[in-house]
Amino acid sequence: MEATNSKTVPFVDLAAQYASIQDEVNAAMARVLQKTDFILGKDVQAFEEEFAAYSETKYSVGVDSGTSAIELALRAYNVGAGDEVITVANTFIATALGASFVGAKVVLVDIDPHTYTIDVNKIEAAITPRTKAIIPVHLYGQPADMDPIMEIARRHNLIVIEDACQAHGSYYKGRRAGSIGHAAAFSFYPGKNLGAYGDGGGLTTNDENVYKTLLSLRNYGQTKKYHHEVIGFNRRLDTLQAAVLRVKLKYLDQWNNARRAHAERYSDLMANLPVVTPKEPDYAQSIYHLYVVRVQEREALRSYLNDQGITAIMHYPLPIHLQPAYRELGYKRGDFPITERYADQILSLPMYAELTDEAIERVVSNIRDFLGSRTVSKAQEGQDLAAREAAAD
Repeated sequence: MEATNSKTVPFVDLAAQYASIQDEVNAAMARVLQKTDFILGKDVQAFEEEFAAYSETKYSVGVDSGTSAIELALRAYNVGAGDEVITVANTFIATALGASFVGAKVVLVDIDPHTYTIDVNKIEAAITPRTKAIIPVHLYGQPADMDPIMEIARRHNLIVIEDACQAHGSYYKGRRAGSIGHAAAFSFYPGKNLGAYGDGGGLTTNDENVYKTLLSLRNYGQTKKYHHEVIGFNRRLDTLQAAVLRVKLKYLDQWNNARRAHAERYSDLMANLPVVTPKEPDYAQSIYHLYVVRVQEREALRSYLNDQGITAIMHYPLPIHLQPAYRELGYKRGDFPITERYADQILSLPMYAELTDEAIERVVSNIRDFLGSRTVSKAQEGQDLAAREAAAD
């Protein structure tokens, strides 16, 4: 992707990030090439130890993707055919796929209208005698409300797997996302706050037995070479990717803080516009993997911004329950009204650590130009989209 210039604002600028750490990354990759320890080399174990410490957990296991991380976490807790896994309708499909891959049935619930994460008040109604696990999603980098979820899980003897694939470094009541549930899944896809230079993923847990099971599952079910205790998989994190991630991990908090500052700047500049900006609940500290707004004329605004050289993206325009792949679940339009309503309104604006104030101001200026006479004063804010919908909800 080309670096940002005065005429364009990309959605994410991986070239700018690479330029800031180029020498360190090149040296780290060169060391792997010289050692030729490409599969489960020393950098993999080193990264796992460093990421566990960063995530405030005892253990971390590197795998090949966030999707694999969700699947293997469920397998490690013996979730499988005949079981049900509860998750949220507004998420990337990988959350549901991880459950499907183990043979479990996906059971969906709607989102909280203010946080966009799973509505904790709707979880218990979805529990049946077959429910085995809950997968809360820390969406856009904002943690789900974990304490009520863990209490529900305790009462019903359920496993909680955090989908932290967008939440590397975020906090819930002072605790790192990924350190609260029984285990957590992370994605290191290149565009993530902590991204590799290819596919990659990881898990965290405080359970030693689960940790050992995950080590085996990701590597053909081996406990030692050519001794296969279980039917496993080839789901290993490449050593080259681990080397890159070790370099980036040192800068993650710095980059996350920059994203938080950018989010604040965006929100301040759009305070008087009929745009619903993200809100952090008291319990959360988001790392703004995505900066997602809601507007009534989403499609027209996205097209207008793209015409001006500003890349805006929709996450996620078609909820899981309306995806053809999951038609067998039997859900229909109207089953999750908040998710469906928001799916027609959400728009992700450019967000990355290297984003400049000038670029943010250009994005907001173009949004203001598009909205034109639809701008509102401070006194009118109570009549905006968010207030009207809050009253309706």
